[in-house]
Amino acid sequence: MDKNYTVQLEPLIDRLSEVRSAVLDVETDHHQVLSQSHPNFQYSTLNFLRYLKFRAFDLRQIQQSLSVLGISSLSHAERQVLANIENILYLLSAIKDIPFKGKYFFGEHPVNFIESANRLQENTYRLFGNHIGKMAVMVTLPNEATDPAYVKMLLKNGMSVARINCSHDDEKVWMKMVENVKSVSAEIDKPCSIYADLSGPKIRTETIKASKKNRINKGDALIREGDTIYLLNDLGSHFAHELKKKKKTRLTCTLPSIINDAQLEEYIWFDDGKIGGVIEQKANWGLKIRITQAGPTGSRLKAEKGINLPSTKLNLPSLTDEDIQNLDFIVKFADIVGFSFVRKVEDVVLLQKELAKRNRSDIGIVLKIENREAFLNLPSLILKLMESPTIGIMTARGDLAVELGAERLSEVQEQIMWLCEAALIPNIWATQVLETLAKTGIPSRAEITDAAMSVRAECVMLNKGPYIDKALKTLNDILFRMEQHQFKKLVTLRKLNVAEEFWSQLK
Repeated sequence: MDKNYTVQLEPLIDRLSEVRSAVLDVETDHHQVLSQSHPNFQYSTLNFLRYLKFRAFDLRQIQQSLSVLGISSLSHAERQVLANIENILYLLSAIKDIPFKGKYFFGEHPVNFIESANRLQENTYRLFGNHIGKMAVMVTLPNEATDPAYVKMLLKNGMSVARINCSHDDEKVWMKMVENVKSVSAEIDKPCSIYADLSGPKIRTETIKASKKNRINKGDALIREGDTIYLLNDLGSHFAHELKKKKKTRLTCTLPSIINDAQLEEYIWFDDGKIGGVIEQKANWGLKIRITQAGPTGSRLKAEKGINLPSTKLNLPSLTDEDIQNLDFIVKFADIVGFSFVRKVEDVVLLQKELAKRNRSDIGIVLKIENREAFLNLPSLILKLMESPTIGIMTARGDLAVELGAERLSEVQEQIMWLCEAALIPNIWATQVLETLAKTGIPSRAEITDAAMSVRAECVMLNKGPYIDKALKTLNDILFRMEQHQFKKLVTLRKLNVAEEFWSQLK
């Protein structure tokens, strides 16, 4: 910043007034959207629409000027957009000694900081249960959760939401998990909600036929940068036999229809981005892929590993036949349904219709944001979701990192959190939280910092691992400490012991 930077009040007031006018127009211009929201979210929808209009402006210069003046800035406007803007205009106008009349008098806005905080808390409790305290802690249940003793350990160490991943196991195993969570919860008087994830159209590697050069063992391949591999519709085709003769590595995937959707020069990623390549050829037999990214000595590719095509417009069903069948179980025994691989508004409409058919429109719905299309459509997805009574958003950071690029993840997860706060709906901070600790018993420094950042969400999710008990204890210790210092984006300014100690030493 220029050291001679000065703030001209009149241009600042004019620019902020322009933003205010656009924000005020939202209420009349989008009355139909407001009227379609569930009563639980009428208040939230108005604030969310105002926020979306507010953030359509480049506010950096206004923000800088306000910071120079030491006046309440715009950086914490998520929960009270109009109140924040008008209160600042009242202050600026008072300094300039000019009249200003807002839609509401100073400090009398109905959508305000305190009321919005209460609404966010109500919406969070409605989704996760009012037993959770400040934050919910979700844990993915492993097969060991068929043992009541294991579930008791999770509950005693802080689990408040039990996650069942419907991509694995079957209804018999899920039912045992549900029974254990409910019985142990009642036994030790520790309430716990049940969250069940729909599998969605997850694209995975299926059968891998490695060339001699790439073979590790039967079914696995060591893929190196510069290699060429072939993703085929059918390993029994004439072309597949020709590739076998030429000693080429070939594989199939669980949803071969993606081959029709893929285009030349688009990127394709395997195993959570560990292996990446470019599509060099497309034909009726499949795709020829040149590997552009792998580990320094190659990366192992196995069956049942994820495939991502971040630039490809995929024509996949949002709810598979398996998902629709699993919904029958979920609506009977779960409190929350997780919607995997949602992409567009029509996907949300379809799930809402399926739940209505089963008389469970009241069940909690969480949209998992895990691909580029979902992130780009997030405002529209949230508005459609607000037609349901109990809702939330999960930031599924693993797939998002692959889809958008790891370097964009920190920016994107922040934006998702801001949108959720403006909509006053709970956000779940998910994927790889304390993963090294859960798997090995020893945390990395980076993941401790990551876990501390999760305090700004309403729920944090841990995945399974042999040291999950240590991970839960560590997480709860981190959250307890950070909650004293941070609430959403706000620093609470608790007294710093290090500052107090400094002054005591000078006495």
